[in-house]
Amino acid sequence: MILSSRNLVISLLASASVAAIVMACGSDESKFGDETVAPGVFGDGGFGEGGDPAGDDLYKNDPPPPWCGPETGVVPPPIGGTEECPDDKNKPGCGCPTLGEEAPCWTGLRRHRNLGICQDGVAKCQPKNENSYVWGECEGQVLPKRDATGAEACSCFSVGEWKIANTSPCLRNTAGSYYAYSTVLDNGQATNCGNDAKPIPPAGQPPSGIWSTSTLKVDCAGEFKLCFRIRAGNYNAPSTNDCILGEVCTDAVYNEPNVEQTLPDLTTWAGKDNACAKKWEADTPENVSPGYGEMIVKGQTVRCDAIDDGAGNDYVFHRVQYCARSCRNPANANNPECVECQLAGKGSF
Repeated sequence: MILSSRNLVISLLASASVAAIVMACGSDESKFGDETVAPGVFGDGGFGEGGDPAGDDLYKNDPPPPWCGPETGVVPPPIGGTEECPDDKNKPGCGCPTLGEEAPCWTGLRRHRNLGICQDGVAKCQPKNENSYVWGECEGQVLPKRDATGAEACSCFSVGEWKIANTSPCLRNTAGSYYAYSTVLDNGQATNCGNDAKPIPPAGQPPSGIWSTSTLKVDCAGEFKLCFRIRAGNYNAPSTNDCILGEVCTDAVYNEPNVEQTLPDLTTWAGKDNACAKKWEADTPENVSPGYGEMIVKGQTVRCDAIDDGAGNDYVFHRVQYCARSCRNPANANNPECVECQLAGKGSF
């Protein structure tokens, strides 16, 4: 018996010949959105309001960032000015050249600038005395929030999209023995779950072809390893002890922030934990989601920031929930578990 797990759009359009379909809470080219992400880890500095250059400045100890980008990349020019009044920040109370001039300003740490919700403000050059001018208040800037996670923390991978065209696994039951393997992306459709033209792979061997194409658009440049890991467990209470149904990774050399870039294809895979496949397909009640997918990153930005969980380990920056088995039947489309699942697949991280 061959059981197929497919994305929402694929599931709704699939032919009746497919024996069973597990829907992922997302669509083709999914942009997964939810509030369940691993907490970021931040130091005590770098939050709060910017201080006066002559007073207690929370951001004074903020040296120019180093460069760890490619040798062919554009290395930022050295930052002039003084520690209290660097040229690139245009901080309130610091000198400015032309009365009435407006310029971008930032009173926070450089490592948070223009990441997540953080954005520059605008300062206006105003008189200090008869012979000199200073920048006024930095109007409209958005600083990071203390102890925040996600976009409000203003760290790399707090805003963006990792679009994965196919997240669907197949589950096979042979004489009561379960195992999982990937679908194969073929002309935009997930295939290879038993009723398709492609042959079924032997247990423990991935099928031939690719699992998915993907693209990345994120708020910092760098070199990253991205993985999509499928776990059997409770989406609302994820645990590192939840068993792994399958996993695949790709390496990304991401050169320009906030620009969508095609990544190397995600390869096909075969699950290594038969008990996990059984838990997903047979042991979980049919009206309960059997598990979730994790978007994982580890790497380094061009500014030499380590992208991890704060302890040198993989960072789970997003999760997506898979639909319950009952949602395979179109007659159950209005059941609460199926409606909620479909609604959960919208948005971006």
